[in-house]
Formats: sequence, C-alpha cells, structure tokens
Amino acid sequence: MSSGQPRDGQIRVIIIGAGLGGCAAAMAMHYQGFHVTVFEKIKKFLRLGDSLGLGENALKLLKRWGLHEQLVKIGNRSPNMNIRRWSDGKILATQPLMDMAGYIGHRGDYHQAFLDRVAELGIDIKMGHNVISFNEEKPSITLEDGREFEADIIIGADGIKSQTRELVLGFADKPKSSGYACYRAYFKGDILRSVPQCQPILERDCVNIWIGPDTHLVQNTLRDGEEFNWILTHKDDEDIQESWFQPGDMNKVRESIKDWDPMIVSAVNETRECLDWKICYRDPIPTWVSKSHKIALLGDSCHAHLPTSAQGASQATESAAVLALCLKLAGKGNIPLATRVYEKLRFERVRQAQLNGEDVRDRWHSCLKNLEEGKEVDPEDVKMKNRWLYVFDAEKETLEKWDRVSAIVKKELAEGKVTPLFDSSTGPTRNLELYDAYGNRKADTKLIPKKQQPVTAVH
Repeated sequence: MSSGQPRDGQIRVIIIGAGLGGCAAAMAMHYQGFHVTVFEKIKKFLRLGDSLGLGENALKLLKRWGLHEQLVKIGNRSPNMNIRRWSDGKILATQPLMDMAGYIGHRGDYHQAFLDRVAELGIDIKMGHNVISFNEEKPSITLEDGREFEADIIIGADGIKSQTRELVLGFADKPKSSGYACYRAYFKGDILRSVPQCQPILERDCVNIWIGPDTHLVQNTLRDGEEFNWILTHKDDEDIQESWFQPGDMNKVRESIKDWDPMIVSAVNETRECLDWKICYRDPIPTWVSKSHKIALLGDSCHAHLPTSAQGASQATESAAVLALCLKLAGKGNIPLATRVYEKLRFERVRQAQLNGEDVRDRWHSCLKNLEEGKEVDPEDVKMKNRWLYVFDAEKETLEKWDRVSAIVKKELAEGKVTPLFDSSTGPTRNLELYDAYGNRKADTKLIPKKQQPVTAVH
C-alpha cells in the first residue's frame, strides 16, 4: 500500500526521520491506508544506545501493526525490579518491572525490529537522504541534491535535535541544561564472570536501581547475563554539549561511587568505557504544527522525555497512532483539521508523562536526604508511578474525543486563530495527578509550574 505511486485520492505522507518515532508513524500511516515515504539522513543505522522500555500502552498499538511478539522476546524477562539504597544496597522497594517501562531491551534491537516491520510492509525508507529545506504551503521537502518531493502532510520525527521543529516554531529552539547528566555503559557480561560480588546481578535478567542524594544508578541485565547495562545519573553544571557520543571518564565515574554498595561498585570498576550524555531540557512548545497546518511534529521533536519517565518511545508510538487516525477521520481534503486536533489530543497526555519522569527523579534524589535518623523509607515514596499510563488506548481515546475536539478546531480554523497549547506568556502549569504503583489515583495532586520564554508567533 505504501510502495510505488500513490493511488488517486490516497493521502501522501512524508516522514522525516527513521528512528523509533518515525518508524511508528510509518506503520500507523500504512495501516490507515496512506502512501508513506520516509527520509533518513543517516546512510546506515548501527546498534547504538543502551536500555529502552516499551510500555503496554505502546505494545497494544504495535500489536495491531503486526509487531509484538518480536519485541517481547527482546525484552528483560525479570518479573520485578528492586530500588536500593546507594550506600549498602538495602532494598527499599520491590515492584513489578511492568510498573517501570514494560519490556526493557536494547534500543538498537528494538529499532531494528521496527525497521524490519516497516520493510515487511513495503514502506519506502530512503536512507542517506538529507532534507535541507521545506515548503510548508505545498507542502514539500528539498534534499541536499536538489530534488523536491511533495506530499499532503509532512511529519517531523527527526528527534530532539529536530530541524523541523525550528520551522514549526519560527525560531531556533536551543537546548537548556536539565542540571543532570548520565554516564552510560553497555557491554558483554563476560567481563564480570570472575567478579564474585557481581554474580547476584549477572546470573539472570534483573533490574536494580540504586538511589542517593541527587543521584541514581539503573542496572539492567539482559539475556541471562549475556549483556549488562548501567546508567548513572548525576548533578551536572558544565556547559551544554548535547551529544550521544561523548566519551566518559571512567576514573571520574569510579571515584564518584567508590563508597556505594560493593555489588554495583564492582561492576562499574570492571567497566572499560562509558559515554557521558548530557540530559538536556526543552520547554514544552506552544504548537506542534506549522502555520500552514501541513507540517506536524511527533516524538522527541516536540515531546522529549527524561530517561526517568521510561515513556519516550511509548509516547511517540501513541502520537503516531493518534495523528494517523486524525488524518483518516478528517480526510485528504482537510489536513489542517487533522493536525490541529492531533496536537490538542496529545499535549496534556504527553505533558503528564513528562512530569511523571521529573517527579520520580526528584523523589529518588531527595527521599534519603530528608529522612530522619532511625526512620525507614516508605516504599511508596520511591516506587515508579507509571502503571496508570498503560491502560490508555490512544486510538480508542481519539475516536471518543474526535467530535468534540474537531468542532473546537473547525471554529478556530474558520476564525483564523488557533489557540496555542498553553499560555506562552506565563508558561504551562499542570496538575500532576499522583498514582500509587498499581494505577490507583490518589486524592491529592500537586501543581508543577514551568517557566516558559514568551513567544510572539501564535499560529
């Protein structure tokens, strides 16, 4: 359905970026019957990254697109995860691994499974094709070699460094420091086989999280010890250098955790190399859609998540499903209606998931600092609260809300004034709903104010 020339009346979709979000968008669009072409500037993907989680909220959609069992086989098979005290490894809380991120696997393996499924569906991914400019009225893209390609809608799924986002916003959107960075390492478990202290976390799949003042370390064992991964999040005040390939200083890492639980210290001491990844932050943006309403953002290009949210790929998958269904409901002749309903349906949901990631990071980093001597940590204070995210069905929600939200958007489009996703003069303030580990909503909520630089462009 996606290969060859589009049929008469078929919606033509161009997707920029063939990462997880771009591939999810390609599958979603294909299953709604559209003609899809993906442009990716990288010539060949490598097995990059480390741990990635996919929650049930994403897997239920991926199953409809023919991609489920392949992913489950890749994931960590441990039923539970342990949250431990940094100094001695004492377990502060144990909860089902599904409460964290669903199925945790290697990002590169998941990405390859997404790419394989896109190929099976006959969707054309043009690798090594760098987009250098856009015409948002046609809309069209122009490649580095001068060729131009037109479509009915262009989707910017080109990641956190998205060039499409700057077109949509009308100004350069530079990253800000979150105040944290990660040391990340992923390697074969064989190098730990002779280390006695490591055996409890090497012999089978497991996930452990050590938490301490202003820091935490997540450890993940895959394939019964065949592969091993740790990610150390720490305070950082150095200049922003947003890169996934910056080598880390292992001597500095070892020094920073020398007084920690010997079980994880022994694993870190044997680690030969790591990456130093700056966790950059971007404020929520007031629109995900260009002035012409024909170019829309998806995934990290508009709603990047902190690692502690464990929802980045899952929320991108949800956004793909919603945008595809909105295009189907609106029809080829009404792309603006589809894109503007899409952003309205998605903003609050992804904002809550983002805030969830900030919330768990802040709880992990502060609970031991504030603990009175002799007191025990309340397990509920350190548990992840992601279960509530999983019951959501993005397609079902879209169908239920379409009539109401599309009526609002039709009125806004007719009047020529689309309401931004939040008040850019004051910045978004959201109620973060609190849930227990099992998805039950607690009575109290807390306000999370976020400062936002004023923007002048309101589409």
